[in-house]
Amino acid sequence: MLLITTGMSHRWIVGAKVVYVVNQWGLVVAWDYAAANVADNTFHGLIRDFDGEMVIFTDTGFHAQQGDPLNMKPCKRGTWNVRMLVETVLSMLTTVCQFKKLSHRTWPALAARLGFTMALFNILVQWDGFPIDADGKIRLSIAEFGL
Repeated sequence: MLLITTGMSHRWIVGAKVVYVVNQWGLVVAWDYAAANVADNTFHGLIRDFDGEMVIFTDTGFHAQQGDPLNMKPCKRGTWNVRMLVETVLSMLTTVCQFKKLSHRTWPALAARLGFTMALFNILVQWDGFPIDADGKIRLSIAEFGL
């Protein structure tokens, strides 16, 4: 387990913070991780990597007082339905891949597990192709692999 102290509250936090970028089909195209006590705007470099290629929708925690990437669009809760895709991916990673219950003792082991999980997710989502519903939306599902 990785133990990280949080300066002011004098409590221990166990874990890591993971961010990921998904494309319009819900596939993970990039990800990064850091200690759980870092600020969300620590990941601005990952967002800048996609400058000129795509706009990255984030929650408001990624906004910094200065220096936000040009391709970052902070969204208040409920303002952009596009963010539902990100939440759907997180839900599948949490329930099927047990994403919030990892227990690795070293950062390299955790990085390997995160990388394998992201690759596994992309493979499972594409297992039966991309089924498109009557509204033209792709319905992501990996539930059948969680049984």
